[in-house]
Amino acid sequence: MANSLESVFSDFVSLFFPRLCAACTQPRMKGEPIICSACLLELPYTDHHIDPQNLLYQRLSAFTPVHTAQAFLKFSKDSRVQRLLYALKYGHQPDVGNFLGELYGARLSSTGMTTKPDLVVPIPLHPSRQRKRGYNQSACFAAGMASTLNIPCAENLVERTVKTITQTRKNRLERWENMQNVFRVKVSREIAGKDLLLVDDVVTTGATLEACVRALTDAGCGAIHIACIAAA
Repeated sequence: MANSLESVFSDFVSLFFPRLCAACTQPRMKGEPIICSACLLELPYTDHHIDPQNLLYQRLSAFTPVHTAQAFLKFSKDSRVQRLLYALKYGHQPDVGNFLGELYGARLSSTGMTTKPDLVVPIPLHPSRQRKRGYNQSACFAAGMASTLNIPCAENLVERTVKTITQTRKNRLERWENMQNVFRVKVSREIAGKDLLLVDDVVTTGATLEACVRALTDAGCGAIHIACIAAA
């Protein structure tokens, strides 16, 4: 009886405050997850995981030693993917990142990963920025992937020691210069010889990932794999 009343109350509330899809901002049907069924079908998936020599891997491996690199979605302006990332980063919806991570982890598991990293490591935010936002959006995605892949997630393994200014209007060289000596591995022995899955939200030039890969490599890790929500 109690569950029935809760369901009726929930339906009543949704009439006035409908649950919106984070991708298209339209009302979701009852039982649909944070992204509606239509958007889940129509999101621009990259399928990078079935093409080891995909374009993102070619871009990143030209500048930094990565074993594999893949993005879940293709980024474009004024798109579902941009709205998802906005909801995650600025809309106080960390569950968007966790859901996407679980979704991607399940997809990777179902297609059979040829190599399974030892740890999932999210790109860290500067402490002041994380306090302001309340969470690290990359860590949300990493946690979702880690749970479905059954790999430990090491959120606090790497720290961001410099609060960089926005990269939005910088070219590739300026972004690279802006990211010099930004990251530090807290305890090197925790990653010594271990293969890592380094996770970020969106990749443009790859300067942030390159800087973090450099810090992890200097600390003595094994192979580094890259996974991101989206790539521009």
